[in-house]
Amino acid sequence: MLKRVFVAPDPGRTRLRFAARAVLGIGLAVVVCGLAGLSFVGAVTGGLAALLALFTVTDATVRGQAVTTALLPAVGLPVLAAAAELHDHPVARDLTFLAVIGAGVYARRWGPRGHSLGVFAFMTFFVAQFLHATTDRLPELCAAVILSVLTASAVRFGLWCYEAQLPPAPVPAPPVGTGLARVTTRQAVQATAGAGFALVVGQLVSGQRWYWAVGATWWIFVNTASRGETLVRGFRRVLGTVIGIGIGLLIAVPVQGAAVPTAVLLAACVFGIFYSAAVSYTWMMLCVTLLAELLYGLLGVLNPGLLALRLAETGVGALGAVLAVLFVLPVTTHTVTDAWIQRALRCVHACTAEAAARLAGSATADPARRIAELEQLLGRVRLSVAPLVHPLNPMLGRKRRARRVLALLDDCARETRGLVTVAADPEASHDARLAAACWRVEAAVEALTGGDHDQVTVTTETPATEPALAHLHSLEQALAELATPLRTPPGSPLVGA
Repeated sequence: MLKRVFVAPDPGRTRLRFAARAVLGIGLAVVVCGLAGLSFVGAVTGGLAALLALFTVTDATVRGQAVTTALLPAVGLPVLAAAAELHDHPVARDLTFLAVIGAGVYARRWGPRGHSLGVFAFMTFFVAQFLHATTDRLPELCAAVILSVLTASAVRFGLWCYEAQLPPAPVPAPPVGTGLARVTTRQAVQATAGAGFALVVGQLVSGQRWYWAVGATWWIFVNTASRGETLVRGFRRVLGTVIGIGIGLLIAVPVQGAAVPTAVLLAACVFGIFYSAAVSYTWMMLCVTLLAELLYGLLGVLNPGLLALRLAETGVGALGAVLAVLFVLPVTTHTVTDAWIQRALRCVHACTAEAAARLAGSATADPARRIAELEQLLGRVRLSVAPLVHPLNPMLGRKRRARRVLALLDDCARETRGLVTVAADPEASHDARLAAACWRVEAAVEALTGGDHDQVTVTTETPATEPALAHLHSLEQALAELATPLRTPPGSPLVGA
């Protein structure tokens, strides 16, 4: 787990810049709130609003990110007002909270913007419970949200807009014709049902901190698309919380809200959340847990009993998510994984065709763009296969098969990247055998994605010495070997979790 965070590749130091900018933006937002005369509660609200503005907005372009950020207060402030108005009306408050959860998950069908706005709406309601927001504090809290979003925007789009120098990141849409585009409807129902369970049981555990259970259920559903992914994410959330509580007993409790050390530790937690989010959900949850403990220390209520209660509420939330994905409109891991594997294989063929066209002299062919898309798709495959390769998965046969699929897909990606690199060389020439090799790759992809795995064959030609042909032949070999793990007996899908 340590290796995954600190040794994971960070091309262009993007994760490092992402985390460092977050510390700067959130720190400035808190300072601005303080200079504006807002109370400590207002400053905390502003800091959390800035964190969300910098963390959740993931549109592909800078312009899209700016538009989504501008829309955050339009969504968050009405939710904040509703939470404050309903503070003393538990039944109406709880029903409204569940409605916000359902709408927030359903909004994911509109892509990154819908996802960002849904998360911001949920977290605004959550923060209102965390800070016990009432109508008399509403003007201050609204001002804190607006000031902090503006400050975070100034840092992100003015002071340190490193994305402006990067090509737009490809965001693969769910494959059409597989039902994945409609998964958000099922997940909205699942999340609402799971959160309803967490809300009721969480209130039985604690009438004051019940919202922790609801928050755990919500965040387990974020960025998942199948029951297997959700189960693994639930396990990682509980693990990260347990480790975070252990560290909190050693660090946060002794500090007891002392201003300077708490501020330093909060900055470290913010950095850890942003730096680890892309590579380890467990580490991210460890940092989130420690951050919450430090905030409670500043509020003067942190003690070991509170940490035990947080663990119990997290367990309730995780249980709610597990029950929901198992029994409420379940989406199988096989359905999701099969769709993403087919999408990745078709992208391999598209990369090959673009590279061959570039070698043939086409000025419009752009295989590099396809490679970026392939990397994104392979990331989705790894996420969907994660339940099978998890150490606790008892289905050893399926685990081995899933690992073999991932290894061969990585081989395909490596050979495709090599082919694209050769094609980018202006001195590279077109070989007549490239067309035949590309045709064989296309036939292999069609056979794999069409279910005719027995039709995938390997060329019997003598291995080529030309770089482009060598990459193509190795790609053919990997595609042929993929037919075996993808060819599974009826009733035993690749990932039937």
